Amino acid sequence: MASEPTYGVHADLNVPVETRDGTRLATDVYRPADPETGDPIDEPKPALLDRTPYDKSGGRLRHGEWYASRGYVIAIQDVRGRFESEGDFYIHVNEAEDGADAVEWLSDRPYCDGQVATLGTSYGAWVQNALATQDPDGLAGMFVNMGAANGREKTFRHNGAFEQRWLSWAFTLGAGFAHQSLADPEVQQTFADVDFREVLTDDEGRPRTVERGKTALAELPQYEEWAFDIMESGRASDDLWRNPGVDFERYYDESADVPTVYSGGWYDSYTGATCDNFRGLADRTDSDHYLLMGPWTHLARLPGGHDHSEALLFPPLTWESPTAGDLAFGENAVRKYRETRLAFFDRYLKGEDSWDRPRVEYFLMGTGDGHRTEDGHLFHGGEWRSAESWPPADTEMTKFYAHGDGTLAAEPPTADDSATSYEFDPEDPVPTIGGNTSSYLTYEPREESVGAYPLGDRNIVDFAGRGGFDQRTDEDTFGAEPPYGPLADRDDVLVFRTPPLEEAVEIAGPIRVRVYGSTDAPDTDFTAKLIDEYPASDDYPEGYALNLSDSICRARYRGYRDEPDFVEPGEVYEFYMEPYDTANRFETGHRIRLDISSSNWPRFDVNHNTGGPLYGGEEYRVAENTVYHERGNATHIELPILSAE
Repeated sequence: MASEPTYGVHADLNVPVETRDGTRLATDVYRPADPETGDPIDEPKPALLDRTPYDKSGGRLRHGEWYASRGYVIAIQDVRGRFESEGDFYIHVNEAEDGADAVEWLSDRPYCDGQVATLGTSYGAWVQNALATQDPDGLAGMFVNMGAANGREKTFRHNGAFEQRWLSWAFTLGAGFAHQSLADPEVQQTFADVDFREVLTDDEGRPRTVERGKTALAELPQYEEWAFDIMESGRASDDLWRNPGVDFERYYDESADVPTVYSGGWYDSYTGATCDNFRGLADRTDSDHYLLMGPWTHLARLPGGHDHSEALLFPPLTWESPTAGDLAFGENAVRKYRETRLAFFDRYLKGEDSWDRPRVEYFLMGTGDGHRTEDGHLFHGGEWRSAESWPPADTEMTKFYAHGDGTLAAEPPTADDSATSYEFDPEDPVPTIGGNTSSYLTYEPREESVGAYPLGDRNIVDFAGRGGFDQRTDEDTFGAEPPYGPLADRDDVLVFRTPPLEEAVEIAGPIRVRVYGSTDAPDTDFTAKLIDEYPASDDYPEGYALNLSDSICRARYRGYRDEPDFVEPGEVYEFYMEPYDTANRFETGHRIRLDISSSNWPRFDVNHNTGGPLYGGEEYRVAENTVYHERGNATHIELPILSAE
């Protein structure tokens, strides 16, 4: 039975919590109180900690009062250098020690019973794993929703490429609410007037890279510094990538052993990391660990790709939305976020009989009939499944091979000499259409602003989409030019598909792709995308190519190299990729499809093919890239197929 709201709430706002280096972090503390007098109760209670860069004051209604009324102390803290907290903001690098200091401070308060659990989403998930690497006294549990694991391999950067959402974040939610912007409306107005889409493109709409000191970000040197550090730094030995606030995998053996839930969504920007954390820690620790994966995106978006800036700082959660991009899953996809966390905390902090969950709970997408709903979504449907491990024990990694005739089959190729070449022009990249994206945002241009700050009433444009979409461009696709149509029709996209399935195929778990490729350039990229290809229907006469998961590999960092290693033109290499985990049913009549190309923009930065700087440079060149589908170089995808039973 979950805790009931039987208490009043007492709030102490902007309490300074001093870290080990003397920086004071502003913290709002909500405590259970006598419902009649409003005075805080004397009995110590377990505490919850939420650390955020998005303004702690928004947590009052979101969960401060909600949990305090149910018998928890809850502390909500602005991270270093954001809103009311002192110090300089450098994304994530101070969060391990700052978070550990906050846990130990909170556990030592007379109104806390010595137990502190953490909660939070996105940045609020990163900071939990970060502080856990310090194993602070008092830490008793974590509910980590949609967070990272290894920032170099699958978040800031992705297998060598840069996820441009972080540059977008730097310009919008970062710089727009920096200390200087909050103190001076004119500075904030500078960023309110930036259309980030124009930052990414030249006057002709082609991709471009930014330069230090030549954009609005130069107004905030600290933000410009960390953004360029992420973009330009790729070596594993660089201090940034060894920091416990950025790479938690490195510190798994040292991390706190406490009950933990790792939760996320199949279309979240942290899907792979969420599953990696569970796989890496669940059997390494003695405490109970859980994985909960729904069919969700990273936070919720309003129809039309717009949202109010306030909703971005205090967003609705996709747990409570039955859609993801253009897909509908049905009401059974919805979960109550606060209630689920409360049941977990009640069990592990109060010892109540409130949590009876399987170790792994996941939503298998794809059991719907594919009709167009009244809201215009494709009904992909799905159902909840449970397991004791991830991937489930009844999965078998099964290879599907690319063949020269464009088929994808379980039989390996037998040809001794078979390959397909295409030209990769970095000035004409393949556009991103949804997927595991987040923070590809810009403020909607306006001539006037009202409210406390220039950003107070600005709408946000989500210009890359997030979730599942038919992989075809139209006039609203960022980076696309006429004639619009399926990405599969592009000359630089290679498509390999199975025949229509005679029986449904279910997958659940990690995905692996090995592209055997060559290039005439010293460096290039290869990309892979898993597609559930719907047949033609009355609602979708041209069929529907549904993206499930994708990845990229930068040649100089192929195989997750620690140091760059450029390729020899014409030589065949293995380009290994790990599209994020998923769970999907490919229905009878559908096709399993693998798309291979060399760009996915703006999700990832575009390789200039020159072997020049990891990010930036004025030179571009067209590369001729070749994908091999032959006996000795068999390009393939491995899928975690569930047994028919």
